[in-house]
Amino acid sequence: MASRYDAAICDVWGVVHNGVQPYNHSIAAMRRFRAERGPVILLSNAPRLSDGVQGQFDRLSIPHDFYDGIVTSGSVARDDLIRRIAARGGALPLFYLGPPRDNPVFHGLNLRFVGEHEAEIVFCTGLFDDDHEKPEHYLELLERFKARSLPFLCANPDIVVQRGEQLVYCAGAIARLYESMGGEAIYFGKPHAYAFRRAVDAARKHGPASRPLVIGDGIETDIGGANRAGLDALFIAGGIHARDDAENLAKLFREHHIHAVAAMRELVW
Repeated sequence: MASRYDAAICDVWGVVHNGVQPYNHSIAAMRRFRAERGPVILLSNAPRLSDGVQGQFDRLSIPHDFYDGIVTSGSVARDDLIRRIAARGGALPLFYLGPPRDNPVFHGLNLRFVGEHEAEIVFCTGLFDDDHEKPEHYLELLERFKARSLPFLCANPDIVVQRGEQLVYCAGAIARLYESMGGEAIYFGKPHAYAFRRAVDAARKHGPASRPLVIGDGIETDIGGANRAGLDALFIAGGIHARDDAENLAKLFREHHIHAVAAMRELVW
């Protein structure tokens, strides 16, 4: 099917690696696509900047020769913070919900990190401790956010991500819980069309990218987002849905009114 496309917009977690080990067959497939068909742009819901994704590649001994650029939800969320700071005309009081590893997304910005009672917005990149916590641990905190009508900026719309053999909760799970309580959540990254437009624009710096293919393991984020953006999508069933059989996967696609042009257990060529 590669012959039908001249650019690839590829997910990272669940396709390129699982947070612990690289998927070398996927890397080889993208390297070949890049050589024979067109540019490869990695589109990730990582709540950090592209150099943070590259740093993780280095830690996992993943090379950098199979892609042409990286677009992250963290970079899109940072752009929004820049706009808010400019509109305010001064330091923005922000409550940060997330682990210290995501702090670089804030570097150089005019922010005041404050407690919940001083904050004007909440910025979430994930759980404080995603190895042990669940979204329900934050119910009381979210109730207090809602009582003050604080907007909740979600820098990673994913609900869960694969880390080795485990699934861990992401910022999207907390944002959805906040919405279910009546709070206002604002999402950056997939499945929102703007993230895909950013990725296509990045691809067009390296080639025509008139017929991009989206590749991902998230039914709602990757495949549903591609549908919203009017792009074809290849579903990789071996990521966060690896434990679902074909019948359950078909049911999920029907329930969410989502479609893919093809599916593979893992990305190979």
